Amino acid sequence: MRPRIFLLSLALFLLSAHQLKAEDGYRLWLRYDKIEPEERRSAYLQQLGQVFIDGDRPILKAAGSELASGLSLMLGQAVPWVQEPGNAGGIVACVIGKSQAISRLISEEDAKELQPEGFMLLSRDNQVAIAAKDDKGILYGAFHLLRLIQMQKPLDNLRIIENPKVKLRVLNHWDNLDRTVERGYAGFSIWNWHELPEYIDQRYIDYARANASIGINGTVVTNVNANALIFRSDYLEKAAALADVFRPYGIQLYLTARFSAPIELGGLSTADPLDPQVRQWWKDKAAEIYRLIPDFGGFLVKANSEGQPGPQDYGRNHADGANMLADALEPFGGVAMWRAFVYSEEEPEDRAKQAYNEFVPLDGQFRKNVLIQVKNGPVDFQPREPVHPLFGAMPQTPLMMEFQITKEYLGQGTHLVGLAKMYEEILQTDTYAEGKGSSVAKIIDGSLHGHTLTGIAGVANIGTARNWTGNLFGQADWFAFGKLAWDPYRSSADIFREWAELSFTHDPGALAIISSMLASSYETCVNYMTPLGLHHIMAAGHHYGPGPWVKEMSRADWTSVYYHKADEQGLGFNRTESGSNALEQYSPGSRARFADMEQCPLPFLLWFHHVPWGHVLPTGRTLWEELCQRYHQGASEVGRLREKWNSIEGHIDGERFRQVSMHLEIQEKEARWWRDACLSYFQSFSKMEIPPGLEQPKQSLEYYQSLHFPYAPGIRPRW
Repeated sequence: MRPRIFLLSLALFLLSAHQLKAEDGYRLWLRYDKIEPEERRSAYLQQLGQVFIDGDRPILKAAGSELASGLSLMLGQAVPWVQEPGNAGGIVACVIGKSQAISRLISEEDAKELQPEGFMLLSRDNQVAIAAKDDKGILYGAFHLLRLIQMQKPLDNLRIIENPKVKLRVLNHWDNLDRTVERGYAGFSIWNWHELPEYIDQRYIDYARANASIGINGTVVTNVNANALIFRSDYLEKAAALADVFRPYGIQLYLTARFSAPIELGGLSTADPLDPQVRQWWKDKAAEIYRLIPDFGGFLVKANSEGQPGPQDYGRNHADGANMLADALEPFGGVAMWRAFVYSEEEPEDRAKQAYNEFVPLDGQFRKNVLIQVKNGPVDFQPREPVHPLFGAMPQTPLMMEFQITKEYLGQGTHLVGLAKMYEEILQTDTYAEGKGSSVAKIIDGSLHGHTLTGIAGVANIGTARNWTGNLFGQADWFAFGKLAWDPYRSSADIFREWAELSFTHDPGALAIISSMLASSYETCVNYMTPLGLHHIMAAGHHYGPGPWVKEMSRADWTSVYYHKADEQGLGFNRTESGSNALEQYSPGSRARFADMEQCPLPFLLWFHHVPWGHVLPTGRTLWEELCQRYHQGASEVGRLREKWNSIEGHIDGERFRQVSMHLEIQEKEARWWRDACLSYFQSFSKMEIPPGLEQPKQSLEYYQSLHFPYAPGIRPRW
């Protein structure tokens, strides 16, 4: 009886807290507002009187608690839960309704369609059942059922089956132990290492709930620019405290491994991955971690990139380094996620070629518990990039997608950009690796090359902001990542509408407007920042705002001029056979799309070609005219986003409406800044007038070049 009393108290507390506190975005998409009108609420009450669950294991307790509290809030009265004996046949189940033996609701035929972590929702005999092969499936099914009720969907004749298509669905936090966040635009890190392990913030629990609700089953809580201190015994105890919070929600904890930790923490003279002492140090460290965290997920590693130590420091390769860590983790079932974001210390011919050159020769040499984590594009999370050429080029090695949820190059914390549209574009891209139909999604889910170890990672946009993501619409990106990690074939349109309804309103007109804002915002951002395949033209260091003029840095591939190559003849990076020949890294089917300047899709034209200013494009405009048109179109569309938002003011609570309004005002101002600064700069090469009917830049090029932002978020000031 104790769990029932606790849950009733929890539900009443949540009801009273909800009534007292204004809406501020903290609840994310888990809002559980009371269902109106009363007739609809009564219809649900006829089916959802009590929660019966067949076990008391931690994940099942979390599922029961979430169902009981969520239903209590939405139905306006307490909905307790009780435990029933376990079900035969290896099926875990939960019934919401009247008391009845669970086994009578789930047939053997039903069970055959379930896979690990998958779930089935069935409604029979005026009650609803959740069935799964494991506890995690029950948890995910519980959240799915709650979403259906939140969106006021009928529960009659339910037969929903969902199995995750990707095994590891992981958030990557770029959080430092001092609570700063690299490229973080929502405040500081939520992990308070100083107060752990004794003090467990409620935010940690709500974080786990939110991730579980969208199917995320892993989190890397430390920055890829790793600190060896995390492996010190006292810090491992702190990490274990977080793992204890995450475990009931089906989330495994991972840590980033600094390759030089055996030197910095272990007192060895080398970190050579082939040195027996080094290998033993990692084995001992893995054993220590698993004693504290039995379900530890493994290591994420950034090595030999941007000054990070790695195996190449000792004349070894990435396989040597990854395999050493994989061997240490293998006895415990852990995995090594080795990042492919690398580039050498020497100035490259084309940085876009670096990862392919270093990793493709190693295909087939990695241990079975190694995933190579590859960014979606070959440079660095640009607003738009072609698919990374590694996808499809390493058939013997499982590749793990790395998306960015935080918007380092997409407006940072102030711009509304629906990233599901970008994720969808990448995942649906055909690599032609095994002929037509070889989409990136099929590589990620393992179906193209027969891999069972699969993964997808997202660089988190979460911080100490009360609404978690700073920009309220950043919540949609977190939500979309989870949905596409579970099923990389889902449509962005469905995800946008689902998030909008869970987060804001049931009004069809308002939902259509919010969904359209999200759907158009990605292309809008690309247009006012980097149209036609331009890339890496942001300001140096903090990457806040435009900086196409950046040219004086310690290495050429950190500058903007390296990538856009503007001169009096034209604009763009020639990556064809007559240039860097990066195009050769793609499969023949992909190369055919981009090789001819006349046939190259306009979104990637300047990525692959140096195009004369006066060259006439398929639009009928010259390159210069089209560039001007795209920049102006993007800036104008932000104004239309503001108009759309203003039109639904009556459907949004005041606090969140003001949050979004202020950010859209900033976005419109910054979109015009991008437009005017970039066109002023490129005009200095084209020597052409901005076409009639388009606004002229408000300031001189010198003015835009003089702007200085020493306190832009994401980095520490350098003087």
